[in-house]
Amino acid sequence: MADEDGAPRDFEELRQRLARRGEGLSPRLAQVARYVLNHPEEVALDTLVKLAERAGVPPATITRFAKDLDFAGFAEFQAVFRERLLGPHRPFAERVAGAAGADLDRPGDVFAGLVGAGVQSLLRIEDTLDRAALAGFVAALAEAEAVHVAAARGAFGLGAYSVYGLASVGKRAHLVDNLGAMRREQAAAIGPRDVLWVMTFDDYTPESVEVARLAHAAGRRVVAITDNDLSPVAGLASPVLFVNEARLGHFRSQVPAMVVCQSVILSLGRLLGAAQGDVEQNNQTDDT
Repeated sequence: MADEDGAPRDFEELRQRLARRGEGLSPRLAQVARYVLNHPEEVALDTLVKLAERAGVPPATITRFAKDLDFAGFAEFQAVFRERLLGPHRPFAERVAGAAGADLDRPGDVFAGLVGAGVQSLLRIEDTLDRAALAGFVAALAEAEAVHVAAARGAFGLGAYSVYGLASVGKRAHLVDNLGAMRREQAAAIGPRDVLWVMTFDDYTPESVEVARLAHAAGRRVVAITDNDLSPVAGLASPVLFVNEARLGHFRSQVPAMVVCQSVILSLGRLLGAAQGDVEQNNQTDDT
């Protein structure tokens, strides 16, 4: 895997390098890559043994992963994640550090931990979300005759809200809900001028991934909100918005992804409203 000069200098360079090498990684190293991209706070804070336990691999695998990226060892590898965590938002980073050791038997600690992790993730996504991809995402929805939304399990709430939001701004929308195990039939209903909007995150829901693959194979346009370049839907969609969701234990906060969905829907509503205003103005001009 070490075919580039030197170790990545920061988290973004590390992310890009892993994205380029994604399909060439062995299953074990791909497992480590997905974990470190989806859990950067834990990588910054945990010991090697604890990190290996969380990732489900032997400690030696993480050490090998770090060395294959041209790091001298785990400590140098971890330093990239610590620098990212302790950058301009140190007070919130400290909250995340506290959340990692929260007593999950205390509701107050759970609440504080989720708030801290959610705030940190919002600050991070404000810095990292690709604005050009966001504009392209909105434009793709605006051009579509209908939007089909595939989001299941932990992302189901996001999908249901997005269908409601799309309908509220005047865009015809359908939820690909796999009711009656009919996801193939629902995917087949995506028209040539429609768009599939898929949302899936770490543990990638197989049904959502399958719908994305079916739509892509049929030549339908796919747009996606997912967590990183190694997501199985990232290569099927354009554009893709990356959202690394806040976590406490095994639970994900939907706050950052919901903010992105609301931004897309609000921007789409403004765009559709402006287009409708242009049509009405042109009609008035034709009548004079």
